[in-house]
Amino acid sequence: MTERMTPESIRATADAFRERCRPGKVRGLLVAGSGLSLEVPGWGAGEAIELAEIFDFSLHELAGHSQTMTLWRRDDETLMVMNGRFHLYQGYRPEEVVAPVRLAGLLGAKVLIATNASGALDSEMAPGSLVVVSDHINLQGSNPLVGDWGRDFGPPFPDMSTAYDRELRKLALEAAGDAGFDAREGVYCAMLGPSFETPAEIRMLMGMGGLVVGMSTVPEVIAARQMGMRVCVLSLAANPAAGLVDRELTHEEVMEEGKKAAEKIRVLIGSLVSRVF
Repeated sequence: MTERMTPESIRATADAFRERCRPGKVRGLLVAGSGLSLEVPGWGAGEAIELAEIFDFSLHELAGHSQTMTLWRRDDETLMVMNGRFHLYQGYRPEEVVAPVRLAGLLGAKVLIATNASGALDSEMAPGSLVVVSDHINLQGSNPLVGDWGRDFGPPFPDMSTAYDRELRKLALEAAGDAGFDAREGVYCAMLGPSFETPAEIRMLMGMGGLVVGMSTVPEVIAARQMGMRVCVLSLAANPAAGLVDRELTHEEVMEEGKKAAEKIRVLIGSLVSRVF
């Protein structure tokens, strides 16, 4: 294992991946959130690669996240699918959290489609509702572009005015309708975690205009936008946020809601992928 990932080491990882996996034309990267699994209808499921065989840093296990990447292939094209993700709260450094995004970007990916599970900041939003993210509020206290990373993979000060691609958001809402989701657009608030938010913090986020809150995704979006990738994020509201219900919140509840929505997520991803690729 390397002591610390560098721009040179992630480029070497991309070269090794290209040599080993022969991905051809990489069209995009898909990332699965907590308790969610992604399939790509119309594409063939290729090899599932252990992340430990790709990335040269220590991995941390997390319930609801598989430490594998599946290559879905169609002729000479490939979609890379992360069957889990890395989180800051697990102890990963920011550059490690976004390593899959930078790997995909170096291999030619032009689109990032990410899913996540979140807490609803609207008491009227039923568990299992879908939010197509239109903007975010980063309260994680870090940014993956700090240091050398801000100079080596694109502009050091990338504009985030339209971080979430308008056309992709439109297509996602159409695909969500096909899948039977009650979907709308909204702002995703990113907290560090791993503790759930306090009721006071939830009131703060509601006052800021947030619709859902989670502990992931935003670092990936920032890195993707720096590399010129179009971004679409789908957030499954798995539970009401703290203070909106009179009970404790658990990670098991989040994963259970993902299981309930599995078939609709499969239809949604298939419909969206057919529109985008």
